[in-house]
This record gives sequence, structure tokens and C-alpha cells, in this order.
Amino acid sequence: MGPPTDSAAVPASVLPHRRWSLSTKVTIGLLSGVALGLLIGERAAVLDIVGDGYVKMLQMTVLPYITVSLVGGLGSLSLTDAKRLGGRFTVALLALWCIALVVVFVFPLTFPATESASFFSTTLLEESRPLDLIGLYVPTNPFNSLANNIVPAVVLFSVLLGLALIAVPNRRPALDVIRVFNDAVGRVARFVVSLTPYGLFAIAAVIAGTFDPIEAAQLQIYLFGYALLSLLLALWILPGLIAALTPIPYRAVLRHTRDTLVMAFTTGSLFAVLSMLTEHAKDLLRLHTTIGQEDESLPDIVIPASFNFPHTAKLLSLSFILFAAWFTGASLPSSKYPALAAAGVFVLFGNLNVAVPYLLDMFRIPADSYQLFLATGVVNSRFGTMLSAVHTLTMAVLVTCAVTGTLRLHAQKLARFVLITAALLVSTVMVSRAAASRFASRSYDRDTVLMNMETIHEHDEGRDLDASTPLLPPLTGSVLDRIRDRQALRVGYLEDSLPYVFRNQRHELVGFDVEMAYRLAHDLGVTAEFVPIDRRVFETGLDPSTCDLVMSGTAVTTGRSLRVTFSAPYVDETLAFVVPDYRRGEFVSWDEVRQLGAIRIAVPDVDYYVNKVRAELPTAQIVTVARAETMFGSDARAADAFVLTAERGSAYTLLHPEYSVVVPKPGLVKVPLAYVIAGRDQALTALVSEWIDLKRKDGTVDDLFAHWILGRNATPHRRRWNVLDDVLHVSK
Repeated sequence: MGPPTDSAAVPASVLPHRRWSLSTKVTIGLLSGVALGLLIGERAAVLDIVGDGYVKMLQMTVLPYITVSLVGGLGSLSLTDAKRLGGRFTVALLALWCIALVVVFVFPLTFPATESASFFSTTLLEESRPLDLIGLYVPTNPFNSLANNIVPAVVLFSVLLGLALIAVPNRRPALDVIRVFNDAVGRVARFVVSLTPYGLFAIAAVIAGTFDPIEAAQLQIYLFGYALLSLLLALWILPGLIAALTPIPYRAVLRHTRDTLVMAFTTGSLFAVLSMLTEHAKDLLRLHTTIGQEDESLPDIVIPASFNFPHTAKLLSLSFILFAAWFTGASLPSSKYPALAAAGVFVLFGNLNVAVPYLLDMFRIPADSYQLFLATGVVNSRFGTMLSAVHTLTMAVLVTCAVTGTLRLHAQKLARFVLITAALLVSTVMVSRAAASRFASRSYDRDTVLMNMETIHEHDEGRDLDASTPLLPPLTGSVLDRIRDRQALRVGYLEDSLPYVFRNQRHELVGFDVEMAYRLAHDLGVTAEFVPIDRRVFETGLDPSTCDLVMSGTAVTTGRSLRVTFSAPYVDETLAFVVPDYRRGEFVSWDEVRQLGAIRIAVPDVDYYVNKVRAELPTAQIVTVARAETMFGSDARAADAFVLTAERGSAYTLLHPEYSVVVPKPGLVKVPLAYVIAGRDQALTALVSEWIDLKRKDGTVDDLFAHWILGRNATPHRRRWNVLDDVLHVSK
């Protein structure tokens, strides 16, 4: 389901002229927005403020509406009616919720298997927020819950207040006030709904003008899968459940509701068909069951009451959270499905425009995905409205039959229903997955992106030397004096220092520290020279005849500090595991890793890393390696996991997407990086340390970190195709 797309229809006879329905206006607004985006391209980004404003207005009335509708709806019931319907209503609702959740958690099976990897993200370092059921659902301060959009707490408070109102003797004046306030909130909501064509026009224009067509192809995966599964629920599972549990035949359900379902799909408004659904439920019960005349009015109670609870289509929208996690490369393993179900059901008591952003944030999925939800909602809201109509009818029929004793459990009918449903569900998943594989048919390219990266700052031309380069002249003063005399800064680097120093596809020396070296040379007014060095300098000390300093993502350790002099740190890395994708769930915490027993772990041949891993995992077998690349070579399977830093490991997973980076919790082990100064020269050490402090404060370190570690603008920006520039050539 997406944003609301219609209000109650006004009879054509009372209108002086023929008017377009809101659903027609929405379609026109959407198509116009797409056309404008294709026409002007990235210029459409100026409309982003309009789209954001529309989204915030959609959310404005949600919590007040939840409160007054639940309090008023429940408070208007009599105690007898509440007791009579409560238990059976709850059982029927839970049954439909369970069915919907099964379909939701089957949804990821439709996603094609693709290789994926990403640059380092700070979300790897964030502690997972535990699902605090008490804090989430029990409002210690209802007004605080309202102010902070804690939807489950607001729902629980409203339900309890509505139930308490049933027993209040003089409740009628209060209900009248609530009804008036509810009408006022409804008027505001209808005004916001009337702005839907304009809001979706702005959103569609921005997406069409800036969205990557490759991503658009992947978005079809969700649209197609949602459509197929909602049709399966609406046309077989829910009507088939009625036929399996009641005397009403399956064909009779579809025959009586066919026109109404078409109307619900066309208008996108459940309000418009509620009265029709009530009459259909009564007709089905009257024609195919033996209920008494006094019980025929039960659908009049069940349908309005069920409207206050999440319906099947709303729960099916939880599939977007799973899609967004797959689409963005975020991790949402099946172990978190129960938490998604528990939180999702309660959050969905409110509006989807509040629930979806809340759940995206809860499971640490990029918030920008919500814009995609709005875009898919334009199409999916039609299927969702049809499904919600079938859900409402199903609730009315099942609850009425349960109350009147005409609901029967026939083992043969239920078994046949379950078998047919399972077969259809498997077939639907297979068809959807086949189509999704076609939509997402593109090869993995993140390794190419990494190897095509270039420096982001202009710099003077430097010299790329090899290991056979003659040694530097002997020192007659300090290393800093020699740099000034030679008018050159010789920088040593290690050849396995991705992403700090590496060679791109054009064999150019690039990386975080390469740019830092160019910047340092520029600030000193000299030329930069780069020479490869041997890692043994950390054991023997850095001879000034080799280079002036080493800038190569070098970790500071106590043992190394005894033999070489470091500058002030410029970046902190975080210790992590690099593991095969299918095993990442085994390494999310230190406790879980300890439970794996005597596993083999490959660790860089650095005392600090070895000692830290041995202290945390005393039963593990530690294998030291000299170079990071060897961890991914032919001997990779000899180890269960590799120890690297999350920042460095993320870069290697771009080249080896079958691996993932996992930062074990709790606690983060930080590793500072610094530059090694030749000959323990104090003058150069002081200068470089002060220079690092300046570069941190002027934003240089942050810019380089964002580019080389986080991957920002790793791919050169490509102007979005548009008619003005590429067809009409207006800008030329």
C-alpha cells in the first residue's frame, strides 16, 4: 500500500459539470511528473522540497486520527457486544495476520541471487538496538509517545482508553466530542489527500529526473512480486479460507464481490466500498448459512471495528522492508524476522507513511528508501486496496460464522485448501523469481568501480619510482632539511595497502594516503616521489636512505613504536572479521564466535592483532599472514575467518564479493593509523603531526575518508539523460 489515492466518491448527479476523480488526477499528476523529469533531467531536483512537504503533511494527522478513531470506535460498543465479539474477532484477526506474515517472509525468495558488496559504512559500527517491547508498547507518558511518533505505545493507550470508556455511565457527551474531533481531523486528512496529485507530481519528477535506470530495473522486482502475491491472497487464499471454514462456496465469494473488487482496485479507496462489502457479507451469509435474522447485522459491527486494525494488505507492505534491505545491501537476516513481525504489526495500527520510515530506521536500512516506497505505492496501492477489501469481507464472514456457530473445521476441506495454497505459493514464487532475475540481469561491477577510482584533488605531477631506485643521499642535518634541499619528498608505501595505496586499472598509484602525500608535498612546496618498501622496516627501523616517511595506512602498535617513530594518528580503524557471506551470522558477537570452538582464523602478522584475537578467542587456531591478499588466495578455505579492519576489509570485499565484513559486538576495538618518520627525525615528526591536525580541521581528511573509504563519488557523476539536453540540445 502507498499513499492514499481517493476519498469517498461524490454522486455525479450533484455536480454541475463532469469532474475528474481524484484517482484520475493522481494518474495525471504521476505521468506528468515522470514526463517533466524526463524532459528536464536533474533540474527537477528543485521540486524535492515540494515532495518532502507533501510527505510531512501526509504524516501530520496520522497519530491524532489513530487516537480518536480507536477511542471512539471501541468506546461506542456495548459491554455485551464487546464480550461477544472480542474473542472470536481476535482469533480471526490473528489467523489472517499469520497468513499475511507467512507470505511476507516468503517474499525474499523472489529476489534473485546476486553478488553484492559495498564500501565501508559507519552502520557496521553501530550497536543493534534491542527490541524493547516494554518501552515500545507501554506508554509511561502518552503525550511523549504522541510527540515522538512512538506508534505502538499510542495504539495501546488508545485501545485501553476506548475499552475503559465502555464502562463509563455518561459516555455519550464524550463520544460526541470525539466524533466531532474525528470529523475535523478527517477534513484535514481529506484536504491533504486532495494534494496527492501535486505531491506525487513532484516526487515522480525528482525520481524520473535523477533516478538511475539500472536501479529502476531492480525496482520492478518489488512491483511484480507484490502484485503477484497480493493477487494470490485476494483471489485464492482468503476466499479459499472462507470456503474451507464455512458453508459458503469459493465461487460464490468471487461472484458476489467481483464488481466491488474491481471498483476497489480502480478507485484505490477502501472507504468507497465499505458499505458494499457489508451488503455482500450479509448476502453470502443469508444465502449459504442458517444464521438467524437477528445475527445478520453482525457484519455492521465487525466491518467498522476491523477497520481500526491492520489488514492483510498493510502487513504485506512489510515486504518492502525486506526488499529495501536487499536493494540497498543492508543486512536483515531471517533471525530478525520475528522482531520485524512484532514491531510491524503494532506500528501498522497507524498509517504506512509513519510505519515504513519507523521500521527502516529500526532495522538500520537507509531512510532514502522511503522515497522508493512512495513511488511503488502508486501502483501497489491498487492491488493493496483490493486485498484490503477481501480481508474486510473475510473478517465479517468468519467472525459472524464463529459467533453464530456455523463455522466448522473439516479436516478434508482444510487439507485440500492447504495443499492447493502451498502449490500456488511455490508457483508464484518461482514465476516472480524468474521475472526478477530478468529485471536484475546485470553483472557485478563494484570491483571495476574501485579499480577505476581517481584522485579527487588536483595535484602537481609526482614521480613513481621502483624498488631499484638509488638510495637517498646521507643526512647532513635533519630529514626535513634534506627534503628542502632536494625539493622532493620521498614517500615509502607498502604494495598491499588497499584502499590507502594501490594501483588502479590504468596502473596509476592512487588511494587515501597517496592524496595525503601529494597534499603534504604541495604544502611543503616540493615534488612527491613514491617508492615501494619492504614491510621489514617495522622490525628493523626506517632507514633515512630508503625514504623520508612511510604513508601507507600503517597501524600504530606498542611493538612498532619501540622501533619506529610515528606521527600523530590521522584515522582510526575498527577491528573486524572478513568471512564468507553465508557465515556472517556466526560472527556478529564475540560470544557467538567463542561458541564455534577451535576455528582457524587468519590474522595479519602484527603482534597487536594476534594478541587481541588470542585474548578474545583463546580456543581459536591463529594463522599469521604477511599480506592481506593471501587471505583471499588459493589457501583462503584453510581459514574460517580473516581478521582485518572494517574499513580495509570492506575494500577487499569489493574485489571478492563472496565475502562480508562483520564487526563483532559488543565493544569496538579501535586501531589508529599514522605515518612512519624516517630516522626518528623529531623535526619532521613535529611538522607532520601539526600538518595532520590542520588537515583534520580544514576537512581534507574527512573528504578523503568519504571518497576512498566510504566510496562517495567513487563513480564519476554521470548526467541523467533528458530531452532538453540530449534531444533538443538546449544547453549546447
